[in-house]
Amino acid sequence: MKTFARSLRTAIALSVSTALVAPTLLAPVALAQTNDESVADLVNPLMGTDSSHGLSYGNTYPAVAVPWGMNFWTPVTGKMGDGWGYTYDAEKINGIKQTHQPSPWMNDYAAFALFAETGALKIGQEERASWFSHKAEEARPYKYKVYLADYDVTAEVAPTSRAAQFRFTFPKSDDAHIILDGQAGGSLVTIDPARRRITGYVRNNHGGVPSNFHNYFVAEFDHDFTVSRTWDDNGQLTAALDREGDHVGAVVSFKTRDGEQVNVKVASSFISPEQAERNLTSEIGKDSYAQTEAKAKAVWERELGRIQVSDPSIDNRRTFYSAMYRILQFPRMFHEVDARGKTVHYSPYDGKVHDGPLFTDNGFWDTWRAVFPYFALVYPEVDSQIMQGLVNTYKESGWLPEWASPGHRDVMIGSNSANLIADAYLNGVRGFDVETLYEAMVKNATTSQGRPTDKRGNVLSAVGREGVEYYNQLGYVPYDVGINENAARTLEYATADFSLSRLATALGKTDDAKKYAAQAQNYRKIYDAQSGWMRGRNKDGSWSTPFNPYKWGDAFTEGNSMHYSWSVMQDVQGLIDLMGGDRKFVDRLDSIFTQAPIFDDSYYGSVIHETREMQVVNMGQYAHGNQPIQHMIYLYDWAGAPWKAQAHVRDVMAKLYSATPDGYPGDEDNGQTSAWYVFSAMGFYPVTPTVSEYAIGSPLFRSVKVTMPSGKVLTIEAENNSAKNVYVQSVTLNGKRHDKTWLTREALQAGGTLRFVMGPTPNKQWGADKASAPFSMSAPAAK
Repeated sequence: MKTFARSLRTAIALSVSTALVAPTLLAPVALAQTNDESVADLVNPLMGTDSSHGLSYGNTYPAVAVPWGMNFWTPVTGKMGDGWGYTYDAEKINGIKQTHQPSPWMNDYAAFALFAETGALKIGQEERASWFSHKAEEARPYKYKVYLADYDVTAEVAPTSRAAQFRFTFPKSDDAHIILDGQAGGSLVTIDPARRRITGYVRNNHGGVPSNFHNYFVAEFDHDFTVSRTWDDNGQLTAALDREGDHVGAVVSFKTRDGEQVNVKVASSFISPEQAERNLTSEIGKDSYAQTEAKAKAVWERELGRIQVSDPSIDNRRTFYSAMYRILQFPRMFHEVDARGKTVHYSPYDGKVHDGPLFTDNGFWDTWRAVFPYFALVYPEVDSQIMQGLVNTYKESGWLPEWASPGHRDVMIGSNSANLIADAYLNGVRGFDVETLYEAMVKNATTSQGRPTDKRGNVLSAVGREGVEYYNQLGYVPYDVGINENAARTLEYATADFSLSRLATALGKTDDAKKYAAQAQNYRKIYDAQSGWMRGRNKDGSWSTPFNPYKWGDAFTEGNSMHYSWSVMQDVQGLIDLMGGDRKFVDRLDSIFTQAPIFDDSYYGSVIHETREMQVVNMGQYAHGNQPIQHMIYLYDWAGAPWKAQAHVRDVMAKLYSATPDGYPGDEDNGQTSAWYVFSAMGFYPVTPTVSEYAIGSPLFRSVKVTMPSGKVLTIEAENNSAKNVYVQSVTLNGKRHDKTWLTREALQAGGTLRFVMGPTPNKQWGADKASAPFSMSAPAAK
């Protein structure tokens, strides 16, 4: 029976891979032999939901979705339009909405909600909200189920990429209702009782959309309506079957027996009402609710099952797969499949429909670090489509996105699109127009003119490189020319220039390669030898004063100089040399953990949540809750002290992550904070973009099997591994001694066995010599 069940799961996964996601997005891969444990059921979608504006333990919501789905669904406990739509400490639920929110700080767009009631009808969001308990709530990647106590109704939802099925189980009632709330921001509803349908559109957004933006929806019921009503902007109900306004909605009512289930099939499209119907037919068709749920679960089992973990700690396994679930959500597909079977998309950049893929809802400032390297390693076919989507973004808007949701948004800094594009190509990802992307990268590095504007005509400074003319002239973005976070920009542009130089070399553009390699050394321009930290520098070459390394913001982004001074991923050896050699470098790394978590918040005028998250975890100045410092632990590998990296990596995994509502150390951020954990738990992490190397840390599990894109299996074994045995004693790769503190992508993707022997005390000789250190621009001969 177990063998049959396993075969059935595999068969379902293969049969629905193209139904739930875009054609060719996920190529069939033969997985390593698995046990009968459901990895999808190890995921806790509530991990990180115990968050608030002032303190983030993830700032996540339970996303009911399939990997990279165009639409997610989530319960709503908050107010309409609030980025904190679901919080674990809430007591009431007022809807289950279609959501596209990548972060509470970006907020949502194109949202609408369904809700069920009995008795006297209540349509106001707060008025209708029902008490619920986590004891009567079930959150899985592939379904959500909750008991609405005030109405004695059980509500369930199961997803596809562009559609979903709802199942509402009612008590005996003459007044059972299902509400469709169009939310504020522009909406239209039309009830068609003869076809048992509600159709319409919503237009709510928080920017990044053209004037013709719509999300068209169709909701198809399996019961006749006894009463049909709509409400207007003032919440006034009438028997009108059509309603349009800023915030309108529809209510359909039924007479139900005890335990009677009303099913609703819902789909949407950014292209047209006809395409919404097509999405409904192609992704759900005649499937029952149970079939949709089973197919969604099969997809999650398949994708999560690409990495099989064996370990006695169920808590660690739950945390690992909950983190994997987050990695596979963003960027979301924004494309659909038309009547010809072709992939097409509505462009949030020019408002037109174009051929080809498009992805959105991603902040590259976060995700270039580990999410995209994960895609390049395990999902090159997905990475390829994302890259082609970037080609389409550039053609439709004239610029690469840095934070898209769904179009360009004015958030964060850097030119980090360069890192993930070059990293994909240098890691063997193909099937996209790399020359066009190279052109776009060079444009970012050349001019700040002609960038997109918002509805008020303000230039989006987060697109391209703010201050690039200064940077190209002086080698840094000056502190005193009215450009904030200037030192951080300088460091990030230098890393992007390194990536540009590497891609230029691969494409045979020798002169460009030399130019950008030289600019990759610009980090040196803002290193202050006297203080030993990176520092803001004025246009005339003088240092900004006064200087306080504990000051958050100002010359840096969501951190201080002690966090950003390590952002020289391209040339760690060069940074070591600046800081006075290995011993002083290691001492300075150590100091991050031993100093008190003091801070200066004068730039912001109050304590931002990232600062508070550093302060409360008792790890000194180490601020793992935000991205700039997350790679820092691995820098010990460059300085002859990899054993210190091993200890700190395991400490962070043990203290700052768990599959619980407070399970992250700060904002999860589109998979990045999760990707740190997934890579680190396997025993390595991608510090330097484009070089196809992973710095070794300390593996968390006794055994991991990774199914690579080719179908080859990499087995990672950690003999004697335990919570106390965190130190690497020795490493072998396919039976051969491995003393280097890094691994190559080629070696990992080739499969085989990577074997660690672990122990309770450091082996200070392993990986300690310079020849064992990973890549640095200042030490290329060693590679």
